[in-house]
Amino acid sequence: MGAALLASWPWDNLGFFKYVLYGPLVGKAVASRAWEAASPDRWILLLLVLFGLRALTYQLWSSFSNMLFATRRRRIIRDGVNYEQIDKEWDWDNFLILQIMMAASAFYAFPSLRSLPLWDARGLAVAALLHVVITEPLFYAVHRAFHSGHLFACYHSLHHSSKVPQPFTAGFATPLEHMVLGALMAAPLAGACAAGFGSVALAFGYVLVFDFLRAMGHCNVEVFPSRLFSALPAFRYLIYTPTYHTIHHTKREANFCLFMPLFDLLGGTLDDQSWEMQKQTRAGVDEVPDFVFLAHVVDVMQSLHVPFVLRTFASTPFCVQPFLLPMWPFAFLVMLMMWVWSKTFVISCYNLRGRLHQMWAVPRYGFQYFLPFAKDGINKQIELAILRADKMGVKVLSLAALNKNEALNGGGTLFVNKHPDLRVRVVHGNTLTAAVILNEIPKGTTEVFMTGATSKLGRAIALYLCKKRVRVMMMTLSTERFQKIQREAPEEFQKYLVQVTKYRSAQHCKTWIVGKWLSPREQRWAPPGTHFHQFVVPPIIGFRRDCTYGKLAAMRLPKDVQGLGTCEYSLERGVVHACHAGGVVHFLEGYTHHEVGAIDVDRIDVVWEAALRHGLRPA
Repeated sequence: MGAALLASWPWDNLGFFKYVLYGPLVGKAVASRAWEAASPDRWILLLLVLFGLRALTYQLWSSFSNMLFATRRRRIIRDGVNYEQIDKEWDWDNFLILQIMMAASAFYAFPSLRSLPLWDARGLAVAALLHVVITEPLFYAVHRAFHSGHLFACYHSLHHSSKVPQPFTAGFATPLEHMVLGALMAAPLAGACAAGFGSVALAFGYVLVFDFLRAMGHCNVEVFPSRLFSALPAFRYLIYTPTYHTIHHTKREANFCLFMPLFDLLGGTLDDQSWEMQKQTRAGVDEVPDFVFLAHVVDVMQSLHVPFVLRTFASTPFCVQPFLLPMWPFAFLVMLMMWVWSKTFVISCYNLRGRLHQMWAVPRYGFQYFLPFAKDGINKQIELAILRADKMGVKVLSLAALNKNEALNGGGTLFVNKHPDLRVRVVHGNTLTAAVILNEIPKGTTEVFMTGATSKLGRAIALYLCKKRVRVMMMTLSTERFQKIQREAPEEFQKYLVQVTKYRSAQHCKTWIVGKWLSPREQRWAPPGTHFHQFVVPPIIGFRRDCTYGKLAAMRLPKDVQGLGTCEYSLERGVVHACHAGGVVHFLEGYTHHEVGAIDVDRIDVVWEAALRHGLRPA
């Protein structure tokens, strides 16, 4: 396809620097002070604003499309959007660069366009008429032509290569297609201007409505009530629906129209099932996941790392980017609103071996888990999520991070004891987390130093290692908690558990297992060459260049996972936290017990082997 004329974008290799192509217009607008009413180049500013609003239109529809908590029942294609599709559509806005160049060229070719009045109602009628008699039928004819052998193979197949239609899919096409589409979109505006009825409001209104309908048609969520078409049957031929256009993407030989199905009716390409399918989709389907991972928000910046905010950003490992900073005040306001009024909601989903897995989020942020007065409210949110999952028929629900905090709810025991008849299996996944950390420790290690040593994970790791005759220096000020764990070890291995109260005790130990935050000052006690294994959230800051730092315990999902398009926090694509993976293994193995409270040390190897057997691999 690359050899075909106008089949690829000339700035494909520029990456983010493609936006420099807006530079001449921006520079001209600044140089001529285009924001002033008397500026002769005010049209440039208006053009830049219009194209900014166009990009925002697609982004807002993308956000809506990915709000699974609001749209999942009315999704048309129920598969998730995977990394491959997101990467292909990464430069979905290429067409905006092309079309702003086309628009700027028109303004230079026809100077009269630069002095259009703000409003002329007559232009609306002319543009609407020309849209119906020119743009709609010509688009229909051209679209059918693009589905012919050579044109489809060289051009239009790219657009149809996206498995799940998304608003950004509307922009995912070749330059030739967008040149044709831009010309067809411009025809009604050109006609209105030629008749002397053009206006700034008409240009903004027509173009933005055009983009609105294009994005809507690709949003993969049915938005029209079926009652509308039952009450007004003729209306179904005047406006297409997302279901209508999705049928075109799945069948390819039907429903070719731009926005008006009337032309499919006249051309004999209207799919007979379009309205029945629209009615069924609108009625909604209740999806019941088999597995749920119950997470929470880490901080305000990380709350932007979800598909319904920025889909492309959510598909990459989280890191703070400069473009996020202006969004912080809005995200902070949302945090306050969620604190006052919110409930657990769905963030993302994927399929594994024909089973639906979902990630739900407790609408609480990391710092709130350490506020004494917030404890009851958080537990109430988690409890309601568990009861909701139980009512739905979810098989396994895995608690993430602070949702299973020992001080908060005893690692989930609070809910299991309160509701002894739960059918959903509540798990913390920490058995696999411990297994991941333990399998990172090099064979032959004879001594380790551990912080967070008396925590749930610290206890399990210490007891496991002492049975392997590894000396464990457990950093804790509580002799009582240390001795309680030590007494759990078989008598012949108790000597391998040693309590220490100062970091200097580990100044000759090169294997540190970190379960409690370490400041740079505390890290200085580690000797050169130390490796820090971690199970602390958020991870410690790696400031020692002479040491190495492990990532959070995580595992790569099996290769046959489908529809996965988001990254968990700072993890790589396809990698999930070990507690998430632990829940997946619990489900795949068909375990019928709750996994709450203390970790069963004797099951660590069993769960690890089960994970490997099911295709999960260390990250």
